[in-house]
Amino acid sequence: MKSRVWLLALTMVVACGETPATSAGWVSLPAAPTARTEVGAAALDGRIYVAGGLTGSAGSVATVEVYEVASETWSAAPDLPVTLNHAAMTVLDGRVLVVGGYVGPLLANPTPRVVALGPDGWEDLVPMPAPRAAAGAAVAGGRLFVVGGVDETGLVDEMFAYDLESESWSILPGPSPREHLAVTAAEGRIYAIAGRQGRGNLDTAEVFDPAAGSWKVLPPLPTPRSGLGAAVAGGRVVVVGGEGVATFPEAEAFDPAAGTWEALPPLPTARHGLGVVGIDDTIYVVAGGPRPGFSFSAVLEALRIEAFE
Repeated sequence: MKSRVWLLALTMVVACGETPATSAGWVSLPAAPTARTEVGAAALDGRIYVAGGLTGSAGSVATVEVYEVASETWSAAPDLPVTLNHAAMTVLDGRVLVVGGYVGPLLANPTPRVVALGPDGWEDLVPMPAPRAAAGAAVAGGRLFVVGGVDETGLVDEMFAYDLESESWSILPGPSPREHLAVTAAEGRIYAIAGRQGRGNLDTAEVFDPAAGSWKVLPPLPTPRSGLGAAVAGGRVVVVGGEGVATFPEAEAFDPAAGTWEALPPLPTARHGLGVVGIDDTIYVVAGGPRPGFSFSAVLEALRIEAFE
């Protein structure tokens, strides 16, 4: 079955000196107040939360900014309790969570810390059994899963699962070890897509079924890459951006029912370390580095996807 993408007007934006290429279907929205890369992002109640990351002037930051989709405006949220980069971000039980990451200005010191945004600011949850950075996080069946990434010694092959009722963590088999991967949840399953081992980018795609307690290998991602993001919209797992020798504009969608990948219109501003979230039938892509390594943008772009016929 072939999908359709709503064609929307595209406006051109400039972020950190980068002029995006025109790509039919994508729209440019108001840029975030802070240009950064290696951010966390999550959506809750029609708002997109962007947290932490690296900036050109301050290094790692605790900054949290919120985009209101309905009004197309940005506002500030309480800062994180610590400066973080390469953290994972998701939503559990109506709260935004920031999971792990590197603490401080350097790509070092991964943390096991998990914080949730409550009415009085950020609150600590039970920390993970071990540190994680450059990992992914997603929620399925009321449990938080932390997938891939690194600890103090390197790549990990264990996945952590947090149970909200018991407020406890369990250790489960993870996917093939990798960092800078994309993680999302669809139809009660956890998807782990691409990433890298050392300097080698991967096309590996795997899915975890919590009921079965096991991982299954999926058809590979058409474009191997790392530093990418993923979210669900229009009934599909949508994968966007990434880096290698250059940054990737590719946007590709996986149909869980058909088990196939399809190319979507490319991202106007190719970048890595970006935040990717889905709200209803729209994918939002925010911040990230327009060049490999340390580069920064505040760009917010969106693609509306119509569900499969």
